[in-house]
Amino acid sequence: MRLAESLAEQVDYARKWTQGLIADLSGDDWTFQPQPGVQHPLWICGHLVFAQNALVFQRCLRQEGGLDDAFASHFGIGKPVLSAAEHDYPTPEDVVARMADFHRRTTEAIRSMSDDLLAEAAYAADGTSEHPQYRNKAGAVAHVARHEAFHAGQLAMLRRLLGKTFLR
Repeated sequence: MRLAESLAEQVDYARKWTQGLIADLSGDDWTFQPQPGVQHPLWICGHLVFAQNALVFQRCLRQEGGLDDAFASHFGIGKPVLSAAEHDYPTPEDVVARMADFHRRTTEAIRSMSDDLLAEAAYAADGTSEHPQYRNKAGAVAHVARHEAFHAGQLAMLRRLLGKTFLR
């Protein structure tokens, strides 16, 4: 099996776990925060779109990936996560649709990567220097699955706090 196919399978596996965790969210579940500033399910899901765009399209392919700035501005890193009362987020339906679209396009892009491309250095946020955390593009792509699994753990905890059943 090619490295790109293996990486795409890892990304798919992480997304299937996330989909199971959000499948029964409705209404205020999407913006539930156990205390101010804590990430809520809607933010986490939007952030996963933001991260796929950054890690695969920007860091590896030097493309924008098609994520518009208006959507991305809600889900970047480095800012406090605001409540739904403090911020006008996109709807859960919009976020879930973008998750599906970006996941499809991301896994297609990953599967198209050659071993030589995956061995190249990944780009930092400035688009020119090497990424400080990933030795190569394969590392950046592998982080897509790890990053999603990390946030899936947060979703699992938020589900439990909402009184929902434990899922594997």
